[in-house]
Amino acid sequence: MSTSTLSHDSLWGDFLKLFLAVVAPPVSVFIESGISKDLFLNVVLTLLGFFPGIIHAVYVSARK
Repeated sequence: MSTSTLSHDSLWGDFLKLFLAVVAPPVSVFIESGISKDLFLNVVLTLLGFFPGIIHAVYVSARK
């Protein structure tokens, strides 16, 4: 497998994670962290306001 193929796959994976973080923040956090305190926090933030849930989901995705 060439280096460009790995970079291309990584780019699409990052795009998919960012898309999920914006569209469905708890789903994105669940994929990254599983059932954890991050998921619970994200659900609470999303229920309080969709925008804080998005910020937290992007943070969790970028952290890993």
